[in-house]
Amino acid sequence: MEDLFCEPFPNSTWYLPETFPFRFQLQSHRFRKAYSFGTLLQKEEEDQQKKESSAPALLQIFLQDKYNDYDKLFFRDENQGFVHRVPWLALVHDGYLIPCLFQMQSFRSELEKLFPDQETVFHHLAKYLLSPSNEAWEHITGFYKAYLAKAEERIGFQIRVFEPKKTTFPAVMKQIMSCTQKHRILPQSSEVPLRNGTSKSIFVASLSRKYYEEIDSMYGERSHGGIAVYQASHEGKQHFGDNSHNMKAWMDIYLLSMSDVLVTSSMSTFGYVAAGIAGVRPWIVMIPDPYHPRGADEPSCERAVNIEPCFHFPPWFAYPDQPGTVGPVARCEDVSWGLKIVGG
Repeated sequence: MEDLFCEPFPNSTWYLPETFPFRFQLQSHRFRKAYSFGTLLQKEEEDQQKKESSAPALLQIFLQDKYNDYDKLFFRDENQGFVHRVPWLALVHDGYLIPCLFQMQSFRSELEKLFPDQETVFHHLAKYLLSPSNEAWEHITGFYKAYLAKAEERIGFQIRVFEPKKTTFPAVMKQIMSCTQKHRILPQSSEVPLRNGTSKSIFVASLSRKYYEEIDSMYGERSHGGIAVYQASHEGKQHFGDNSHNMKAWMDIYLLSMSDVLVTSSMSTFGYVAAGIAGVRPWIVMIPDPYHPRGADEPSCERAVNIEPCFHFPPWFAYPDQPGTVGPVARCEDVSWGLKIVGG
């Protein structure tokens, strides 16, 4: 963490101190499962002793994609009393749960005070908390000054394919080209000169080098004097726990955020973060999904309604069409089962 980000507040750290009383318990899977919100809520329900039972000293709030129905009940206001009795909470989550918090009376009034413009929540959080470390900033600014700074317009392409063995390269390129040419992000042909001699730089962020090579062959300097195409890294696949890989990913995200126009991939949190930091509404390319095929007449991309990320795995009772649901949320453009903040 310290290699990637600055500390969030003066005299603070991203890490738990050595003296934290539950440091070792948090490393135990058995302990975390036994003291998770869902497990204890289910136990209290079964024992019918909610009011009389004593609160634990530590409670894990598990809200990742495979969380169960009891874990999801965290998003019910009536269960927040149980949470408030616990002095230490450990949140396990790798998405963006703000849309569901805005639906809860327990959080809404405070969130509205903090974020009066509810469509810029993530932008402010990211700009304040996700500041690149000195090392990361050197990598970012070095690449930017060398390759991107002189262009009059910077276009960022973030291309993520989750099923590369089932989603073909030509199918993805077809979607990208259909989107960018239809909406005049790129010219229809590399043989057509740019209007007014405008210079453009295209920055491609992808685990694969194929997309960079294809776009460069179509629009690069060899074939079109006004456009230059660049890529900082191509790791092949995601390497979990590899800090060198994480540094390259963070560099890609921040370089994307320096774009004037962003073209991102459906379902990709990588793209959400770049757009959120940039404060730029991206064009979201609908990457072909073998499990959720789209109709032939459906658009290749959609312009995001705002810069807020999508929460991919909300509980069923959080959808706007459910009885009693309140709050400024709607289904996401790129993930039909996801939720995002809209208006407010």
